[in-house]
Amino acid sequence: MKKTLALVLALCMVFALCATSAFADNAYPTKGIIAINPWSAGGGTDNCLRAFCTALEKQLGVTITVDNQTGASGVIGHEAIADADPDGYTIGMITWELASYLPQDMSDYTYEDYIPLCRVNTDAAAITVNAAWAEANKITDVESYVKYCAAHPGEVMMGGSSSGSVWHVAGGYLMNAADIEIKMIAYADGAADAVKAAAQGEIQGVTVSVAEARSFIESGDLVLLGVMDSERSTLFPDVPTCKEQGYDLEYATQRGMAVPLDTPEDIVKTLRDACAEAIKDEEFIATMESLGQKISFMDGEEYGEYLAQAAIDVPAAMVTVGLIDEEDLPEAAVEATATPAA
Repeated sequence: MKKTLALVLALCMVFALCATSAFADNAYPTKGIIAINPWSAGGGTDNCLRAFCTALEKQLGVTITVDNQTGASGVIGHEAIADADPDGYTIGMITWELASYLPQDMSDYTYEDYIPLCRVNTDAAAITVNAAWAEANKITDVESYVKYCAAHPGEVMMGGSSSGSVWHVAGGYLMNAADIEIKMIAYADGAADAVKAAAQGEIQGVTVSVAEARSFIESGDLVLLGVMDSERSTLFPDVPTCKEQGYDLEYATQRGMAVPLDTPEDIVKTLRDACAEAIKDEEFIATMESLGQKISFMDGEEYGEYLAQAAIDVPAAMVTVGLIDEEDLPEAAVEATATPAA
């Protein structure tokens, strides 16, 4: 009897070890992960993604390598995320621009081609100009900038990022709010190139985020005139918001993590749980604070709802600034631009 019992116990231990070994072999992740960034190195999205990946590595226990796949106004990188093998080893950061591609016939991909993991960040646009140009024309705030633009319609060149991108639309919002005409210059690979061009005096300024222009503001090559937010920038708290200066301007981009459709549910859960912990990482919080980027976390389910609404709101906003015609709107967005009955 004792021998039989011992044999049973031994067999149980063998089965347990085999099960543990099998689980270890199938555990996710077991190797490094690629995180695709649709935008250029050094820009706001790149800084945000790299900081978040550092925090995510601590949760997943593997290396995450950022892969900048730029071009076609972010389309190449966004499509690369959706087209990757749905095995959890390619993730990516999707941005505001995703909702703008279909109305412009730039891509057939929409938020429905991804499984959202979380929203990480929102980032307000700002009016930032070349310091030498500002000094030569006595521009010190939003009001003096607007007066100059009004006196020189269509002459002031402002950079955003790619055509139809979040910062391009920010320029449209600025024109509408201030009743001025400026010339928006597109930079297909992202805001970093626009900021450099403004700092070098190739254009007069940019409508990108404070974080993206920060280094050149601190070096004195650029001057921050106002932020399109409800609160002042934590990086430059002495600079009033546009609203404080009499211009009703609030406008921001968003950035979040996603994986391709058909990624297994257990892997999605692992990644979502890791994201929820990474967002609380003290080093990540400190890095985002130093970058001047706002952490605006949403879990996967909430972020999915947010993206669905953005697919309506973003094309509607593009109509108001003349980037697309109303007939190019997705059906769900038509209602957003309709005039209510009297």
